[in-house]
Amino acid sequence: MSGRFLSLEGGEGAGKSTQVRALASALEARGLSVLVTREPGGSEGAEAIRALLMQGDVARWSAHAETLLFAAARADHVEKVIRPALEAGTWVITDRFIDSTRAYQGVAGGIDDAAILALHGFGARGLLPDRTFVLDVPVAEGARRAAMRDGEMADRFAMRGEHFHADVARAFRSFASREPGRFRIVDANRATGDVTAMLLAELSDLLP
Repeated sequence: MSGRFLSLEGGEGAGKSTQVRALASALEARGLSVLVTREPGGSEGAEAIRALLMQGDVARWSAHAETLLFAAARADHVEKVIRPALEAGTWVITDRFIDSTRAYQGVAGGIDDAAILALHGFGARGLLPDRTFVLDVPVAEGARRAAMRDGEMADRFAMRGEHFHADVARAFRSFASREPGRFRIVDANRATGDVTAMLLAELSDLLP
């Protein structure tokens, strides 16, 4: 693979979608070919699974069922979209990837991390990003932003309680401390342009 694979992670309202677009524009301005994608979703099959995962009552799926659905969506996403783009030399930026499953269904949902990674090894053949950015904001601030963004249209995950989202935030910080080579924590409680500048600075070692 000759492209680079980047993921942006974080809790609700962290600004991931905004920063994915901003980072893509900044890399394209440097002459790089960039593909923006998301999870769950990103391919036709994965988008169909996304509708199942995101809509309905909070209790619609158990954490075990969610983990399997995310793994199936990710397998299709990687096979149909991410790997072909990387092999063509494109830089791929995804709004969430495997670490969201590890945080939401794993730490916050009670599913063993080794089981999640085993599924990932089978379904997505173990593909990991070259760099994972965790956009870190206080849980209360993230909830405020998400409420302003979604109104009454919040998805099943945004509707979960404060303790759940605190566990998610703790999980991302834990992953970053255990895997410092891949992860970078970025203070996202700042102006949009400042956050983008920090992302680029933390990407300097991978830029051509």
